[in-house]
Parts: sequence; structure tokens; C-alpha cells
Amino acid sequence: MRADRLLTIMMLLQNRGKLTVKELASEVEVSERTILRDMDSLSLAGIPVVSERGKNGGWRLLDNFRSKLSGLTKDEMTSLFLMPSDELLEDLGLDVLDVRQKLLAAIPNLYRNEAEAMGERIYIDTSTWRNSKEKSQALQKVQKALWENRKLSIEYQQPDGELKERLVEPLGLVAQGNKWYLVASREGNMRNYRVSRIQAVRLNDEYFERPEGFHLAAYWLQSKRDFIQSLPSYGVQVEMDPTIINRIMFTGKFVQVMDRQSPNENQWVPATLQFNDYQEAIQFVLGFSDKIKVISPEDLPNRIVSSAKAVINFYENRDE
Repeated sequence: MRADRLLTIMMLLQNRGKLTVKELASEVEVSERTILRDMDSLSLAGIPVVSERGKNGGWRLLDNFRSKLSGLTKDEMTSLFLMPSDELLEDLGLDVLDVRQKLLAAIPNLYRNEAEAMGERIYIDTSTWRNSKEKSQALQKVQKALWENRKLSIEYQQPDGELKERLVEPLGLVAQGNKWYLVASREGNMRNYRVSRIQAVRLNDEYFERPEGFHLAAYWLQSKRDFIQSLPSYGVQVEMDPTIINRIMFTGKFVQVMDRQSPNENQWVPATLQFNDYQEAIQFVLGFSDKIKVISPEDLPNRIVSSAKAVINFYENRDE
């Protein structure tokens, strides 16, 4: 693309000092006539390119001029405007509009329109349809401890509601969806803490050294893989009425469809559904009444019948 070629020419001149039309044409694989037109375009865009005649002549940038893009391609530059969600940036105390305006001011006019267009055409929203965003007063203090390499004393609420006091060395913050997680070291072991569960936090006067070679993104990806592998798994082979297929495929939060086959002679769809445990499977199947037939495990239909009878008994005797 022409914008990429112009940017490449500007970087070549910045890095090599001076190049002839023939050398530039060879580098970007276009004709010398095209290079001359490109130099006019750069000049019109405000890039100070000048031509020197003679045996040692060629095109160069004016002394002391350096591009602020440092070799970024057009696609790489415009990708800077694909910012994370406004909510996450605001959580970190960043003014989203101010950040975008400063980025725009830092790039040449030649590419500004395309950068602005990226922001108008793609927007990233990490919130859910029913906003359940977790707020935490601890986030600012956690950030401060991160920047200053200071230990943190936290009161952390366990999943069962119990409060535990912990002394941790904060190493990073990760936004997973619209939730913030603190990655920290405690007694030499890596731990992940959901920030919204930090009920109290105090910056310790003690400082620490970050582990050499620690990379937050690499750690988090491995941590996610380990967590997923540790989750319980309960597979159920079923046949499904075709009228509920779309609903089940949309309900990915509660069930994972592992293997969906072609409809059988009755037009029902065989599939393997994955749950965390048998109780989730029972609740899910009951929710679809007579539209799901369980094939295996063999004991699951009896468990479903028992649960259904318990519900019937409860409501038949609710006034007693």
C-alpha cells in the first residue's frame, strides 16, 4: 500500500542518511518515477525531505529531523488506536480521550486520518450484556505498590467467605474480561488474587526485588492453562431436539458442546456435552424438559428422575 511505502521511504532515509532515487526504487521495488512522486507526497505532508545534486547527491531528511514512529508500519501504527475498554483504562486512572489525542498529535498528518478511522470503526468492550463489573477500592493502592516494588498486606476473602491476611509481593495486574487480578509472590510461590475480594490493603514499608526473568503475560497464559486443566470434567452423551440446538449453542457459559454430529433418523442431534460435574448436568437437562435424551452415563437418567421427583414433591406439599 502507498502509505506503507511512504513510511518505509521515510525510515530508510532516517536510518541511512542519504539515498539516491535508484537506491530507493530498488529498496521498495517500484520505478524511479514512482519514487519522485512519493518524495513530492512526503514533502506536501510536512516531511522535510531535500534533494542534493552532484556525484554524491541523493535524497535525505533535514538535519535533526527524526520520525516519532521509529519504524512502525501503517498497520502497526493504527493498531495503537485499538485500545482496551474504556472501563479498564479508567480503572487505572487514565483519561481515554486524552490518551487518544496525544497519540494523534504524535504521528504525521499523512497517517492521522487513517488512525482516526481505526478508532471510529473498531471499539473494544469487555463488559457483559448485564453489567456486573466488580469495583474495588484496593486497585489504586495495588497499583502504587506495583510501581514502587513495595510489599502489600491484604485481607483477602476466600471463595467460601473466610477472610485471610496475607503479606504479598505484587508483580502485576491482569484484566480478565472486566475483572482485575493481582499476580503476586507469597513466601516464594506465585499466587493470583481477584482484586474485588481484597477487603483491606496496606502498603508495607518493606521493598522487594522483582524476580529476574519474570514475564507477566507468559506467566498468566500458563496459569490459565493450568487452571483449565485442573477443572473437573463430566461428559454426557445426549440426543437433542433440533428446536433447542440454537439455544444450547448460545448457552456456552453453562455447557460446552464437545462433539456435535449429524441428525439421526428421527432428526434429533447426537452430541457430547461437557459439564463441571453431574449436578450441573442434571440441572441443565431438567431445564430443557423432554427436549434432551441422555444416552450416557447410564446412571444419569435415574439421578435426573430423582431430582424431578424431589421438585414435584416440594411444590405439591409447599402449603403443608
